[in-house]
Amino acid sequence: MILELIVPGRGSLVSSASPSYKGHRYPVEVIAHAVRLYFRFPLSFREVEELMLERGVIVSYETVRRWCLKFGQAYADGLRRRRPRRGDKWHLDEVFIKINGELKYLWRAVDADGAVLDILVQSRRDTAAARRFFRKLLKKTGSVPRVVVTDKLRSYSAAHREVMPSVERRSHKGLNNRAENSHQPTRQRERAMKGFRSVGGAQRILAAFTGISPHFRPGRYHRTAPDHRLEMTVRFTVWDQITGAAGLPATA
Repeated sequence: MILELIVPGRGSLVSSASPSYKGHRYPVEVIAHAVRLYFRFPLSFREVEELMLERGVIVSYETVRRWCLKFGQAYADGLRRRRPRRGDKWHLDEVFIKINGELKYLWRAVDADGAVLDILVQSRRDTAAARRFFRKLLKKTGSVPRVVVTDKLRSYSAAHREVMPSVERRSHKGLNNRAENSHQPTRQRERAMKGFRSVGGAQRILAAFTGISPHFRPGRYHRTAPDHRLEMTVRFTVWDQITGAAGLPATA
């Protein structure tokens, strides 16, 4: 199904092929809504099941889990394709997470506007891990930044010299707050899940989460209430567009 959208106030035409829902007995609107609830708010699968029941939709938490695994990344990729051009100043940071009681590290890169460029869950934060993240980041974005901002971890220095020696690197206290602040929603997601069970599971969930959650967090610091409502209306419309729910008749 090919859908098109003229975003109000943007003047640009957006088009995309929606994911395939073949074989699913629930309508697109129900699936997309359940996935949005899970990735937008710090909810468990059982809590999403309860909220869906409140709206008259009987669906098990296991079904919600399967929907999130199947469609979460596809939705996140669709949203990323609609974002403005990435900035040329990247902020990189790593934070520890616990998986089955073991300490792992979540590597994250954001641009100057706070948009997440990529993440990677790894067991270490040595030079090899930094090098692996740099290469994954360059491959994922398909571009090279003008500046990278990191903390004082020495692993960044060695990996930077090897992978992107022509790119300026800055590192001093307080300069990388942009990346550090971007970890806060992830902590909320981690607490809601009561931790992660595997490295692969954490990578899958957080990759989709960092693509979907920021879409519904436009920031309200410099917006009036009417402007915020208009922006959210636009973002809901884009969500319907990428999930394939736009233009479909309402389902009882």
